[in-house]
Amino acid sequence: MSQKSYGLLNGKKGIIFGPLDETSLGWQIALAAHREGAKLAISNVAVALRVGSTTELAKQLDAPLIQCDVSNDTEIDACFKEAKEKLGPLDFFVHSVGMSQNIRKEVKYENAKHDWFLKTLDVSGLSLHRLIQGALKADAMSDGASIVALSYIAAERTFTTYSDMADAKALLESITRSFGARLGAKKIRVNTVSQSPTPTRAGTGIVDFDKIYEFANLLSPLENPTAEECADYVITLLSDLTRKVTMQNLFHDGGYSSMGMTTELLHLIHNAIGNEANLRKAGFTQELIERVKS
Repeated sequence: MSQKSYGLLNGKKGIIFGPLDETSLGWQIALAAHREGAKLAISNVAVALRVGSTTELAKQLDAPLIQCDVSNDTEIDACFKEAKEKLGPLDFFVHSVGMSQNIRKEVKYENAKHDWFLKTLDVSGLSLHRLIQGALKADAMSDGASIVALSYIAAERTFTTYSDMADAKALLESITRSFGARLGAKKIRVNTVSQSPTPTRAGTGIVDFDKIYEFANLLSPLENPTAEECADYVITLLSDLTRKVTMQNLFHDGGYSSMGMTTELLHLIHNAIGNEANLRKAGFTQELIERVKS
C-alpha cells in the first residue's frame, strides 16, 4: 500500500546525495520527497553511477543527475552551481553517504589501515562540512533551509564490527552541531537522524550485520523501522513543521536507544551462556568463559 501524500514539501527544491539502489536510505528519501511535492536533484559519485541504479532513480523522478564526489571540493562547487542553475535556491539537502574500506576488507579496528581510515572520515563525516561549505560558497541555500544527514547509534556506543565508521558518524554529528549554531542567523537547520540497522547494500557488508539487526529488532519496543519509514521521518525534518529543530541527533529506532534489556532477552542470554559450546562458538575467550563459570 502506497503512503498518502500530505504535500509537506510542495514548492520546495533540494538535493539527495548518495542514493545507490532501492535498499538505500537516500533512495527511499528521494521517493518520499518526490511524493510530498519536492523538486529534486539526485547526486552520487561516478563509480556509484556505474554500479548502482541511481540513473534509473533520476529518470523515474524526472530529476537532474549530478555527478559529485563529496570528498572533492571542486566537484562540490560544480554540483551546487549546477543545482542552483537548474532548480534555483535550495530548500534542503540530504547527506546519505558513507564508506569504509576497513569494514569492506574486514580489517579489525585495532589494525585499521590509516589511509583507509582517513578516507572513511573524509567521505562519511567531513564531507558534510564540505557540502555545507560548498552550498554557502555558492549561495545555493534559501533562508530557512534544512540539512539532514544519516547517522547510527555507534557514534555514541561501541559496536565492535562498525569499526572506523563509528568515528566517522561521531564526526558527522559534531559537524551538525557546529554548523547548526552558526547557521541560525539564516534560519537554516542542521540535524542528523540515527536510524536502526537497515539492510542496505552498505549495511549488510558489516560483519555480523544480521545479528546486529536481529538483536536491535528484538530489543526495540516498536521493532526496527524500515528504510521507507525512515524516509517518512526525514521528510518531517525537511518540512516547515520542524522549522525550530536544529543541532539534534534524532533517534529513529523503534525505541532501541532508550532500552536496557527485556526479560525475554535476559533469559535467552542466560540460557545460552550456560552451554560452554555456545560461548566458544560466539568467540568468547577462555578468560571470559572462566568468568561466566564463576
